[in-house]
Amino acid sequence: MSTTVKFSKKTTTFSRTLKAKINDYFIQNKVKKTGNRKLTIKAIALILSLIIFYITLIFVQPHWSISILLCIFLGVNLAAIGFNIMHDAGHNTFSDNKRVNSILSYSLNLLGGNIYLWKLKHNISHHTYTNIDGEDHDIEIKFMRIHHDQPIKKHHRYQHFYFIILYSISYLAWIFYQDYEKFLRSKLSQQSAKITIPFKEKVIFWISKLVHSLLFIVVPISFAGLVPTIIGLLITSMVCGICLATVFQLAHVVSITEFKTIEDFRVEDEWTVHQLQSTSNFATNNKFLTWLLGGLNFQVEHHLFPKISHIHYPELNKIVKSTCREFSITYNEYPTFWSAFNSHFNVIKSMRK
Repeated sequence: MSTTVKFSKKTTTFSRTLKAKINDYFIQNKVKKTGNRKLTIKAIALILSLIIFYITLIFVQPHWSISILLCIFLGVNLAAIGFNIMHDAGHNTFSDNKRVNSILSYSLNLLGGNIYLWKLKHNISHHTYTNIDGEDHDIEIKFMRIHHDQPIKKHHRYQHFYFIILYSISYLAWIFYQDYEKFLRSKLSQQSAKITIPFKEKVIFWISKLVHSLLFIVVPISFAGLVPTIIGLLITSMVCGICLATVFQLAHVVSITEFKTIEDFRVEDEWTVHQLQSTSNFATNNKFLTWLLGGLNFQVEHHLFPKISHIHYPELNKIVKSTCREFSITYNEYPTFWSAFNSHFNVIKSMRK
């Protein structure tokens, strides 16, 4: 986490106007900035789906062809829980009850991750220093170069061929290696400052990792066998990894977003403008994708207002767009998922040399 990089402290008329319009929206419509009944119903549906897939795969054990399909659905389901439940709760926007947010945020621990480390890496480093090399740890991807300030290595020339493989194993690497690496060295990355992990979180770390291993490794092996468990875990984790990595990359690592070189530890623009420059939306007219991704295809609105639940993003999108037009500020967005993915692929190709 950085204590040195500073943004311009001048608050422009644009920022003040945008914040005022957003606040007026909630006041005039008399709605809370947190989630509502629809979000609660979706959360229940996603958790019930997880339980059904889990029980069916381990205790019913259908034909292998059906099991493979269910593992794919389970992988998407795990990612959807992360997008819709953990992510909102991790930003304290799922509910206006802080205890509910805290409990639901630990759904990440149940799925193998660690919410304490995630909040440090995502809420602070990524959301504050988006797309700044050395500060935004979410753009530090082993074996890949996605920022012009990152050194070029020989294997990068092939990254447009192997990137999808890295995305597919990213979830496995996260929960079985990277969490332990961060925890044991007390650093979010090799270059970052030391972090102090409270004793309570250390206990939670080991207990939750043990529970996850019991649920997703020991129990499946006991009932379904070693080989089916390994195959099922690989399929589920690879699907989940591709979903998680792709959604993040399409929001920040595309040709229309900026990757700044920071000089003298200062960013010339204010934080709000920097977020607009380094973030992009995609497929915002696709209602199913919006539902599944927890509104993370509205990444611009999320980065500007991370303390507002994703259920409000479609409406906030209209306000942000109109305000950007009013002040002649560029708003980054791709009309479809595939146009954003193609742009991301082009960035990967351009960064290989």
